[in-house]
Amino acid sequence: MAETIHVDIASAEASLYSGEAEMVFAPAEQGEVGIAPSHSPLLSRLVPGEVRVVTGKGEEIFFVSGGVLEIQPAVVTILSDVAERAADIDEAAAMEAKRKAEETLAQRQKDEVDLAHAQAELAESLARLRVLRRLREQKR
Repeated sequence: MAETIHVDIASAEASLYSGEAEMVFAPAEQGEVGIAPSHSPLLSRLVPGEVRVVTGKGEEIFFVSGGVLEIQPAVVTILSDVAERAADIDEAAAMEAKRKAEETLAQRQKDEVDLAHAQAELAESLARLRVLRRLREQKR
């Protein structure tokens, strides 16, 4: 039996995952982080992207809009304002959010919109779509 690490993933609305994993991958600010059991302690901000939890039964994929990653030797905690299982992502809504963010960025010189907000919306939409693509590849 492989060594495991306990993983908790929660959004502002709900706990999405609580269980054991052999490996966890998360989108830290510095780049993707691979977390194995007995990992050194680490605290990092997360960027929009996918969290992969590898268990003996396969891999579970989640979307996070950003948030905080805390790693202790026996526990990984991921807290995000918005998080969802990849299978629950609404592709049409993500495509529409991407379209609106791109439109807002294109209009920025005319309307003087909040550039950082539009860029964040675009990054989040693109991350959701990448998570959906990964899920589809996994099912093949």
